[in-house]
Amino acid sequence: MSVHNSPTEHVVIVGGGTAGWLTAGLLAADARLDSRPNRRITLLESPDIATIGVGEGTWPSMLETLRTIGLSESEFIRECDVSFKQGSRFQNWCRGDGDRYDHPFTLPAGYGRLNLAEHWRYAHRDLPFAYAVSPQSAVCDDGRAPKQLATPEYAFNLNYGYHLDAGKFTRLLQRHCVEHLGVVHYLGEVTGVQPRDNGDIKHLHLKSGETLAGDLFIDCTGMASRLLGQHYQVPWVSQRPVLFNDSALAVQVPYSSELSPVASQTLSTAHPDGWIWDIALPTRRGVGAVFSSAHIDKDRVYERLEAYVRGTDSGATLDELSPRLIQFDPGHRERFWQNNCVAIGLSAGFIEPLEATALVLVERSAQFLVQQMPENREEMSVVARRFNRRFCRHWDNIIGFLKLHYVLSTREDSDYWRAHRAEESVPDELAEQLLLWRSRSPWTCDSLYRDELFPSASYQYILYGMRPEYTAPEALERRVRSSGAAAQTAFHENGVQTRKLLQGLPDNRSLINHIRRHGLHTV
Repeated sequence: MSVHNSPTEHVVIVGGGTAGWLTAGLLAADARLDSRPNRRITLLESPDIATIGVGEGTWPSMLETLRTIGLSESEFIRECDVSFKQGSRFQNWCRGDGDRYDHPFTLPAGYGRLNLAEHWRYAHRDLPFAYAVSPQSAVCDDGRAPKQLATPEYAFNLNYGYHLDAGKFTRLLQRHCVEHLGVVHYLGEVTGVQPRDNGDIKHLHLKSGETLAGDLFIDCTGMASRLLGQHYQVPWVSQRPVLFNDSALAVQVPYSSELSPVASQTLSTAHPDGWIWDIALPTRRGVGAVFSSAHIDKDRVYERLEAYVRGTDSGATLDELSPRLIQFDPGHRERFWQNNCVAIGLSAGFIEPLEATALVLVERSAQFLVQQMPENREEMSVVARRFNRRFCRHWDNIIGFLKLHYVLSTREDSDYWRAHRAEESVPDELAEQLLLWRSRSPWTCDSLYRDELFPSASYQYILYGMRPEYTAPEALERRVRSSGAAAQTAFHENGVQTRKLLQGLPDNRSLINHIRRHGLHTV
């Protein structure tokens, strides 16, 4: 059989972590569902590489991912120190004077048929945009959970993702994939790559002296990118000229009490030289200061983080918590699929933790493979080109969306914020969008492709959260005349729904404790 006709039967994933095991789970679940007895999934990982652990926040897409691989949500919440994430709250990003706004996961009322952003300034200018169009901000203010005690697994009253312990999540995925999905797990270290005449990877040389052959190799080796980066030498496309952050100082902060409230938003607090994330898990908080080494030194960042930790209820000092420095070059590979090797996770790219895009790209990459797994080597070349086009576009979307948070800021207290607004640092597509949004609000027509990562609602939450005045009032007035009554109804129903949810939803810690003791109903 020629190489071109050889079937894609053995998929070898190199590297564990969340990226490797999520990919393994989705591929193995699909192989079983489609009754592919010849499809084998092997995961090879080094026993000496620890999880980086910056991917502790997920998007709502993770609910369907976990359900697809057959993982119980109750087990997941118990085993992985999970809390519910209903979006992100941004503090001091606009002016630096105590301002705040939200990016909730629930879409605005009537989204898809009615653009409430065009009516909000006239009907409810006294309310911040997120509060006027969704109940979720008020629910988060009150510390409420996104579902009730009797709501089944993966169902909800308000859309949510998760905050989780990445190390525990990896271990749960490993156990589930091996015990229930038939993934073969090898511990070993790659020492070399044996290529075929056409440049494909034939097999891997392991430190043990063994070799591991495969038809498709998935590089999940993290920032080292052992296959795509080191072996194939696919260039890295740095995004430092656009998004400057290249370091983070991360720490785990304890609660002062087992009864301390659990926030269900990721808190992102800006300061003159960067920003600090704060992720609430049931047993601790993950806190980290993101910064640009070109604008501030590590010692000054340490002082910023120390002041933030002192403001929590932990009672701990930063020295006691042993902060860890994480360094990265913000960017991505020039392409992600080369020959019979595709990179997923940090081996493909990483920008910064803002908006938790790392895990959703793992999900999207693995789902692409599930949907378009090439049957043979000839098909693989076509699928690879499609994968590269799609994920180059996804990375462009991420870069533009993250940059939007910085471009809209009016902070003048440091070169860091002023440089982020410099015209030469703004991607062309984002500059075009900002120009159009001067006379119209973001809407579904802005999406040029069906599989965009961010709906127009996400752009609305950021744009009008940071700059309520951004779109010219006279431009909006021309657009609201024909749908004013429907908008008023939607605003009213949102208020009614908000009051009902505030009365009917438990607080976060109560729901988490209930799940740990009794679990959730299954459907």
